[in-house]
Amino acid sequence: MDIEAIRRGAESPEVADAAGAQAAAADLAAAFVADPVFDWFARTDGRRAAARLGFFKHLMRELVAGAGQVRRPPAGGAAAIWMPSESLGPTPLIKEVQALPMLLALTGWSRFYRLLQLREVMDKHHPLDRPHEYLWFLGVTPEAQGRGVGSRLLKSHLDHLDAIGRPAFLETATEPNLRLYGRHGFKVIAEYRPGGDGPINWAMWRDPLAAE
Repeated sequence: MDIEAIRRGAESPEVADAAGAQAAAADLAAAFVADPVFDWFARTDGRRAAARLGFFKHLMRELVAGAGQVRRPPAGGAAAIWMPSESLGPTPLIKEVQALPMLLALTGWSRFYRLLQLREVMDKHHPLDRPHEYLWFLGVTPEAQGRGVGSRLLKSHLDHLDAIGRPAFLETATEPNLRLYGRHGFKVIAEYRPGGDGPINWAMWRDPLAAE
């Protein structure tokens, strides 16, 4: 893995096509292997890794055909999924039904309710009354973590949002990420635990920075 190529590419990432999105799915599956939220609702048996990859592959297929945007270094190793808030809202029933086998594969029957609890509380704290860009996922593969890749990938799109005067929103359940996102202008607007016993999640909002 060429870490320097990934670092440089994160400063001017590409918008992934179908093939790039599937490669990004593998990168995100690796990046979220120890994520507290996934650890809380995902199945615990030997099918966990494959199910997590299946989740991200499904997500990428939907995004390439939909409103979302997958941004990644051309060399891979990291990916960010951005969604315009105007595209969010209730999911059509047909898509819910189509996604059900994949979601059950990810959670198993015993943890499926945890996923529903997470979704409910996330929807409750997502400020859809204000137009913004939603950073759904940002991940860096373990081999490339700690090298500034995520920060560069984040800044590349935030610079664009500043230029057009658009806010941004995200959630994180990883405390070190609070410092990362805080350095880039995000502020905590809510804190919650899915199901009452799940990991702490922080909802964060960022107003666009004025041009100097």
